[in-house]
Amino acid sequence: MKKGLILLAVAISLFANGYSQNTVKVEKKNLITTNNGYWEGWGTSLCWWANRIGYNPTLTKQSAELFFDSKKGLGLNIMRYNIGGGDNPTHNHITRTDSDVPGWQYYNAETGEYEYDYNADFRQLNVLKAASKAAGQDAYIEVFSNSPPYFMTVSGCSTGNFKSEEDNIRADAYDDFAEYLAHVTHYMMKKLKLDVKSISPMNEPNTNYWPAFNYKQEGCHIDAGESQSKLLVETKKALTRYGIDNIILTASDETNPGKQIEEIKLMTPQARAAINRISAHTYGVNGIRELGQLAKEENINLWMSEVDGNGTAGTNAGEMSAALWLANKIINDITAMEPSAWVLWQVIDTHVSKEGYKGRVDKGPLQTMGGYWGTAYANHDTDEIVLTQKYYAFGHFSKYIRPGSSLIICNNGLNRGCNAIAAIDNKGKQITVVCTNTTANNQNMNIDLSDFHSGKSKVTHIRTSGSMANGEQWNIVSSNVLCENSKLNIELLPNSISTYIFTLK
Repeated sequence: MKKGLILLAVAISLFANGYSQNTVKVEKKNLITTNNGYWEGWGTSLCWWANRIGYNPTLTKQSAELFFDSKKGLGLNIMRYNIGGGDNPTHNHITRTDSDVPGWQYYNAETGEYEYDYNADFRQLNVLKAASKAAGQDAYIEVFSNSPPYFMTVSGCSTGNFKSEEDNIRADAYDDFAEYLAHVTHYMMKKLKLDVKSISPMNEPNTNYWPAFNYKQEGCHIDAGESQSKLLVETKKALTRYGIDNIILTASDETNPGKQIEEIKLMTPQARAAINRISAHTYGVNGIRELGQLAKEENINLWMSEVDGNGTAGTNAGEMSAALWLANKIINDITAMEPSAWVLWQVIDTHVSKEGYKGRVDKGPLQTMGGYWGTAYANHDTDEIVLTQKYYAFGHFSKYIRPGSSLIICNNGLNRGCNAIAAIDNKGKQITVVCTNTTANNQNMNIDLSDFHSGKSKVTHIRTSGSMANGEQWNIVSSNVLCENSKLNIELLPNSISTYIFTLK
């Protein structure tokens, strides 16, 4: 048989057996250089789930171990604490059981003054303390705000303005709101000994999502330009007054990169000088590459600070469909945006409780055969946090790519249905590659590390696939297998996520 026919026969044989050829080339030219190439980590906001479970010591301890302990769980290190706005005590419209986040200030009718209640938000603080301890030396606390206290708003309601497209901070309350944020942050740092590293005073501000009398407390409209700039400048002044102006001030946690670009460009020079980082969400991805480029041009750090969704991926993937969606979302966001951190909205989005909360009914357990928000649900009747394959998908990144690493884009040479990203640790001794396969077939892939390493390495393969009951969850498929050179041929199972850890010799 002629040589060409032999090669064709081999190719036909591979495809007939469900194989196709991919190449993941890990190259120095694709290193992400944001924040000087230092990956700051993975995280979640504590709003709102920590407010819901923090009354319960058992659930609090479980959450710290499952989400923030790198040996027992995901190893998340970033925790975004919500400084709540509370709400008018005569209101009863925040019906979502976890979203009624207390404010730190209240009106004292006897004195006629607004005073601080430092124990009002004890539930979220209980979880924050446990999470910070579990994360250890890598712990990164950011404080953020969904709304000013209700008495600083135009509507008198912390869920938004009567006209949701109009500013809800009273014109005379910007300095009061900034004072409130700085006061709470200072108390957390000095009295509670929590190492707060950054502050974000607004959430998805230039949108019309946040109406008065909403069922959740999630945002406050603040116009791009003068209004946002004023809040940033006042916040910086307040932090300075409290002697904590070394804290990173970030803007503006907008819902998508396109809006974030608009807001950065409309900032006053004073506001731009005040901020140390851009933070954006990726609920939409318009302008995502452009935002990454803008951060480079502005020489400023960039985070992907919030996203989740009920998306699915895979081919008849069952319980892996939500997991594969999250894994690909992480890879695609980082590849396009090149941030120095990636933060999930809520690790727990659903609760189960016969009693409910404040007379309100919980949504019930997750339906895990399709898409859903969060990675787990909390069962308050059994004192148990119930995990999903989406939880294990997140861990393929957070558990095995640690803070201090440098991430590497790997979007060349991959067939449709496969995705990958890589990282090298800060000592240059370990390269981690995370791969997904959303097809119904086995996928044959080559991983090429020759641009970083030319010698031997030991490889550990970890995989998640199938269902919670009968599948794999961070299953160590092989451990310390010797790779003789810088290239490794691997096989990805259908609808699976694999992590390959190369220990370089």
